[in-house]
Amino acid sequence: MKWSWRIGRFAGIDVRIHATFLFLLAWIALVGYQQTGTAAGALSGVIFILVVFASVVLHEYGHALTARYYGFATREITLLPIGGVAQIERMPSNPRQELAIALAGPAVTVGLAVLLWGILTATGQATSVSALMSGKASFLARLMWINVWLAAFNVLPAFPMDGGRVLRAALATRMNYGRATHIAAEIGKGFALVFGIIGLFRDPWLVLIALFIWLAAAGEATVAQFRTSFAGIPVERVMIRDVRTLSPTDPLSAAMDAVLAGFQQDFPVVEGGRVVGVLTRSDLMKALAQHGRDALVGAVMQRTFEVAEPGEELEGAFARLQACHCHTFPVVRDQQLVGVLTTENVGEFLMIQSALQRERV
Repeated sequence: MKWSWRIGRFAGIDVRIHATFLFLLAWIALVGYQQTGTAAGALSGVIFILVVFASVVLHEYGHALTARYYGFATREITLLPIGGVAQIERMPSNPRQELAIALAGPAVTVGLAVLLWGILTATGQATSVSALMSGKASFLARLMWINVWLAAFNVLPAFPMDGGRVLRAALATRMNYGRATHIAAEIGKGFALVFGIIGLFRDPWLVLIALFIWLAAAGEATVAQFRTSFAGIPVERVMIRDVRTLSPTDPLSAAMDAVLAGFQQDFPVVEGGRVVGVLTRSDLMKALAQHGRDALVGAVMQRTFEVAEPGEELEGAFARLQACHCHTFPVVRDQQLVGVLTTENVGEFLMIQSALQRERV
């Protein structure tokens, strides 16, 4: 995620903090200082919110490690002012697996609340709501109630929150995945609208949460549409077969002429019949500015690159294409180039599929 920094790596998953999270810490420090008039009061508030977000990280690891159990990797966990986001590379199409992944996070949060309740009870500290409301609750008691609230809030059926994913998984047992996602997303937007209206009059944070839910629900619905369109489609059905290639010994002027003469932006670099690199348009422009048109393609091409196979499912190849933040995959069969897969031609395929679906309706 852009504008975020890595603060650690645990169980092979990066934990990152978004720049906007720093504004939350600054606001908490300001409120603490205004209430107490001391730097210690400000620091106490910051420490508490950091501990709360440590609980949020554990919640997200519940999702991430359960997803790993089913064979789905998590790229990173990012902390935002409104909570944490585990970026799982791909959600399962099996409703039972998605149900387990969705419930794992709230289960961790409930477990933390129960653990804190046990500690408080064993040490004779107050755990009641009245103690919390009167401001007499201890640090651990406040943390316990925060986890109770987080668990309850997350199980609301507001897609794409955990409860919404549980709803989608339940619906997917009775209908196709795309339809289930559409219904869950519309319900999520309904919750977002309610949160937004309440937030306008009572709590600005609810407005921010409402905006996040609305945008995320719309995004998930789009992704589900992709998955429905991609179902059972191999890469070779979508790939571009008429491909201009370059040699490592070609000058950059040859690549420049190829860009001007055709639609291609990125070029597989082939030597001895094998793909040995990829020259992207951005790398070409930088190299032309730095080295001129006579520099060789082999000196500036990317030697580390991913490829797709013709029989590979389009959904998985497109997910990898997005994850690597690249524009083009060479498509290779028996180490021989047979085509390229680009984000543009996948987009065109989706537009064609959408038009055909409208025609059927």
